[in-house]
Amino acid sequence: MQYEYENYDPSFPDQPVVELYLGVWARLPAFRSKAAFIWAEDMQTSTSLTYQQLNATVDVISSQLLGPLERGDTVLLLCSPGLDLVELIFACQRAGLLSVPLIPPHPSFANQNYHHLIRAISQTKPQAAIAHSHYISAIRHYLSSPHNNNKLAHMLQTIRWISIDQLKHAQAGNVTLNSYHGCKPDEVYLVQYTSGATGVPKPVLVTAGSAAHNVRTARKAYDLHPNSTIVSWLPQYHDCGLMFLLLSIVSGATCVLTSPSNFIKRPRLWLELISQFKATCTPVPSFILPLVIKRGQGTSPINLSTLNNLIIINEPIYTDPVEEFLRIFSPLGLSPSSISPSYGLAENCTFVSTAWRTDHNNAATFLDFPTHNKLLPVARLGHVEQEDVEIMVVDETTLEPAEDGAEGEIWVASPSNASGYLGHPSLTREVFHARLRNTVSRCFLRTGDRGIVKGEGRYLFVTGRCQDVVKLQNGEKVQPHYIETAAYNSCTKLLRGGCVAAFNVSSSVALVAEMQRLGKDVANKDALRRVCEGIKDGVWKKERVEIGWVVVVKSESVPKTTSGKLQRWKAKEQLLAGEMMVLMEMRFAQNVRGAAQETSSLICPQTCTSLISHL
Repeated sequence: MQYEYENYDPSFPDQPVVELYLGVWARLPAFRSKAAFIWAEDMQTSTSLTYQQLNATVDVISSQLLGPLERGDTVLLLCSPGLDLVELIFACQRAGLLSVPLIPPHPSFANQNYHHLIRAISQTKPQAAIAHSHYISAIRHYLSSPHNNNKLAHMLQTIRWISIDQLKHAQAGNVTLNSYHGCKPDEVYLVQYTSGATGVPKPVLVTAGSAAHNVRTARKAYDLHPNSTIVSWLPQYHDCGLMFLLLSIVSGATCVLTSPSNFIKRPRLWLELISQFKATCTPVPSFILPLVIKRGQGTSPINLSTLNNLIIINEPIYTDPVEEFLRIFSPLGLSPSSISPSYGLAENCTFVSTAWRTDHNNAATFLDFPTHNKLLPVARLGHVEQEDVEIMVVDETTLEPAEDGAEGEIWVASPSNASGYLGHPSLTREVFHARLRNTVSRCFLRTGDRGIVKGEGRYLFVTGRCQDVVKLQNGEKVQPHYIETAAYNSCTKLLRGGCVAAFNVSSSVALVAEMQRLGKDVANKDALRRVCEGIKDGVWKKERVEIGWVVVVKSESVPKTTSGKLQRWKAKEQLLAGEMMVLMEMRFAQNVRGAAQETSSLICPQTCTSLISHL
């Protein structure tokens, strides 16, 4: 391939810490004026940051931070998505600080939006918090006004608040850095919280060296280089969204960013940015594809022919929505060869593997991928090129490698593995230091994900999460996403896609489903009853699973993570605690094979009518 940047060698530079790449690129004449990041608020408004500008700003911020703070201190990053947050992430690494990026809750702290902030402050014990000046002013206003949360107020008062605006506009050189103060490879530089999909978010300790190894591995897997252009709207605070910031710098690429809220307001913006900037790489959760198909229509020109990698994340990955997305957008240039189903998790810094291959002489396209129970593969274990990464499926009972074709837990041994969970030593030993039984082996990370390896190419399929497995009365086990998909397909016109949660309650299978926002002439009592009965019958016919309890709830009732993943554990807690806006519920007798038989009364008609009016 002909590279525009002639002095680029795919194996150069190889730095032990991601932040060090930034200085290397900024010193090269061909990269000084090259855009590192572009922030696009919409198609008319964008701001770019060159490698030279980013490196200079990081120098200023890092030198200013080492005035009030000391190397090794912990800081909360409470900035909204944007270039300021990007600059802070690299500046903290250059200053040798441990950063904790968090989505800043609204400073009114209403609607119980502050629990994660309290959790992060309690666990990480930060010396400071960095935010925009207007956010800090709002915090001070909250503290000076009457409030009911003395615990939160005390925490906010004991933290030093630093304005990103003042840091950026200060004069560089107030603190002289005679030597590099940045994080060393074996030092923890980031606390990355898990998504919370299977439990309360846990603080993962990420070393600078693990992060660098992870993005170098991803760079090689996706064949990224300085001619690559990445478009991402994913949250920049953790997981995949954060990794793509680091991946851009390691690759010497250009990354075009926008916020998740901008994307949700207008999904077509994502496609327009790909077209305008001729993006070669973009990540997207698999469950978002139907939303883009439904709401991504418009008249602006779309050209997806430049995409080499449409990175599909969020396991498990169904074949059907990817096929439909490809069918809709292939006339606009989307190539089957760009589909890159991938796997990752916070405990491994993010990236683990992809089924996409860079060997163009034997390149597999989406059309060549095998499937397993409607799922796409996320790795080719028979063609692993990264020698220091080992992925295997392990029998959870025997702790021995599972035979190909047998399902088990996915284990990963890699220099990308994080150091553990902050404040959870026993859980760290269990999850991050697993070993195979009766074998002298490396330490493995237990991912908590179930998988199966199939075929001559030893394709890895992620089938679901260990903690989410639904147990049936006959002793069999099934992943809830199959139940949820069958339930949604029973009534796609009235239910919200991706907003159905299945789980065990005692020995029965319960299912909570969100209704779309519809008028009460459609969502009346009889219609809701038919929805409940249809869900039960649809799941039985498709999956041979008996549903004992169907609950239809108001739109936006089923809890999700900040990245849009279902929180089945939390949905169960809220349902049993009576904290959901229930429109109708039906319980069914066990061993029912035919039409639905109701065994408990519906919610009272008055309540139902009142709730329907809020749809």
